[in-house]
Amino acid sequence: MRPEPPALLKYLGGYPGHVLTQVQALLEQGQLGAMLLQKYRCGHAVRTDKALYDYVQDIKAARLRGSEPLSKVAFDSKLHVMAHALGTHTTVSRVQGSRLKAKREIRVATLFKDAPIEFLRMITVHELAHLKERHHDKAFYQLCCHMEPDYHQIEFDLRLYLTHLDLGGKLEWPPKPCAGAPERL
Repeated sequence: MRPEPPALLKYLGGYPGHVLTQVQALLEQGQLGAMLLQKYRCGHAVRTDKALYDYVQDIKAARLRGSEPLSKVAFDSKLHVMAHALGTHTTVSRVQGSRLKAKREIRVATLFKDAPIEFLRMITVHELAHLKERHHDKAFYQLCCHMEPDYHQIEFDLRLYLTHLDLGGKLEWPPKPCAGAPERL
């Protein structure tokens, strides 16, 4: 059985000891935030629920054409605090006449408004993958990697960012995309 990481590293629970040691060293040197800012230099322009809906729909159209339609995509300020989640995918079923109608919704934590586009893309891909795969199993993560080849690295870096935030270190990315850097789909 693997020992629990220090409470300081609660977002990095499944990672090997040598990785946790490296993260701990970055924290002790005060370099974690600088490393993240160096690696992810740009913010994004997705600020409204409509912009988020369009962003998610573009990724869905490019990578999951045959999946069920989404009725709603929105930022949710209560997610990170209330549900300890960064995004949710829900299905709401309603009876319409003699039919059962299902509407799918994706909610994304508002902390992604002020994060790099890569982090927003990773959480979007994660929630879109739930349209096809319900559980976090091998097929689910294969689908995530199909939609975003760097999925696992970005997820790890997002966990580092959450660790940095927990320690009171807010990072400021430019609110607009970097000049000449396309927001890839």
